[in-house]
Amino acid sequence: MTLFKQTLDAKRERALAVYERLSALYPEATCSLTHRSPLQLLVATILAAQCTDARVNIVTITLFKRFKTPKDYVDAPRAELEEAIRTCGFYHQKAKFIANASQRIIDVYGGQVPNTMEDLVTLEGVGRKTANCVLGQCFGVPSVIVDTHCIRLGNRIGFTKSMDPVVIERDLMKIWPRDVWTPFSHCMVFHGRAVCHARLPRCCECAIRDLCPYGSRRAER
Repeated sequence: MTLFKQTLDAKRERALAVYERLSALYPEATCSLTHRSPLQLLVATILAAQCTDARVNIVTITLFKRFKTPKDYVDAPRAELEEAIRTCGFYHQKAKFIANASQRIIDVYGGQVPNTMEDLVTLEGVGRKTANCVLGQCFGVPSVIVDTHCIRLGNRIGFTKSMDPVVIERDLMKIWPRDVWTPFSHCMVFHGRAVCHARLPRCCECAIRDLCPYGSRRAER
């Protein structure tokens, strides 16, 4: 039986082995976006779309000093907010998302970022990835965070055969131990950045190559 043709129980066993190795390799793995509150992480995650976390972290140093509450984002002239986030790209749209999401947080949730998936995805500019990031990092809710690294690694390791983030999230939830959904997601990001690159993955250096169908095939060539 190949790694691609495993029972669900066998996949779960392999997933646990993958997590044990990656968590040992990246003990510091956590959210890369600098934040001190759910609101800050929500805003930073919106800014991170089509932008690097490193760039967002530079921008938010100044942004979070000026904008501390949802009301600050709502009351600020839109041009001022846009200028503050300009270097993150798509700043017109992102400023709109942040301002509108902040308005709803004030109107519906009493000025506090909600702590459920159902409520978070009602905020403009917030999808399941952003919601899961906030839930897992700020509220301690086990969450599978499906970003580009998770999509790539999930397919290569054989945890999923889909490119649809929602389907991938469901696939991983069935395989990964629930209590490590959030840290496992961060480990996938760290491993994707360090080793399992999109174009030239360093399979020969990979700590989980023997547990990965993609890496095993490359080793046989």
